[in-house]
Amino acid sequence: MNRPVPILMYHAVGHSPSPATHRLSVSPEAFAAQMEVLADRGFTPLTTAALGRAWRDGRPLPDRPVLITFDDGYEGVHRYALPVLAGHGFAATVFVTTGWLRGPYDEGGALDTMLDWDQVRELAAAGTEIGGHAHTHPQLDQLDEHRVWSETVRCKEIVAEELGAPPVSFAYPYGYSSRRVRATVRGAGFAQALAVGNTAARRRQGPYALERLTVRRSTRVEEFARMVELRSLGRTFAGDRALTKGYAVVRRCRAALREARRL
Repeated sequence: MNRPVPILMYHAVGHSPSPATHRLSVSPEAFAAQMEVLADRGFTPLTTAALGRAWRDGRPLPDRPVLITFDDGYEGVHRYALPVLAGHGFAATVFVTTGWLRGPYDEGGALDTMLDWDQVRELAAAGTEIGGHAHTHPQLDQLDEHRVWSETVRCKEIVAEELGAPPVSFAYPYGYSSRRVRATVRGAGFAQALAVGNTAARRRQGPYALERLTVRRSTRVEEFARMVELRSLGRTFAGDRALTKGYAVVRRCRAALREARRL
């Protein structure tokens, strides 16, 4: 029950993603090869909600659990990823930025072609969990309390309106959170939330700070295999971790300056 679980973080899936999403995208062929790795090695993909329930209730997990998650809600998840997932019978979670999706709530700012709500419903009907990813994808830890609440609750309400049930899982835009942001997400009714961290998820991280592993355009299949086996993570993500630590200091200083100005 306490063993680590790899949670994979994807974004766009496509042949020619926009420049803004290219680095964090994967090609359809790479995604299919990566899912073959999971199938060949006996992994059992779970939704984020299923992992959260298991760790809350002390339920046993399958022998080789893994989570496949997608951030933002790019159209290629429906076009390219869904058929592959369905072919393997794999569960997944898509965290949607509701103000970026095509349709009545679109506020602009999307980085590439996004899902529309019919496609979101098709993903949900296929067994994909639909989670929240804020309404306009801001850096939540840099906002005041009112805006954090608005971004979180607006996203939840729209998903509930469109799908008939509220989302129970959340992913922080850019992976950034703070104690205040996590408390807000919990207060909004989400049962668990994902960060980034580029390390394995563990129960002791708590339900609102579960870590994920970034899959990007440059991730080779051999590297992916090591990643899901949780081998050589320090070497694979050394650069990411150094940048994260440095930027965390900058972000804390910015937040402190804003608070000082407010007072």
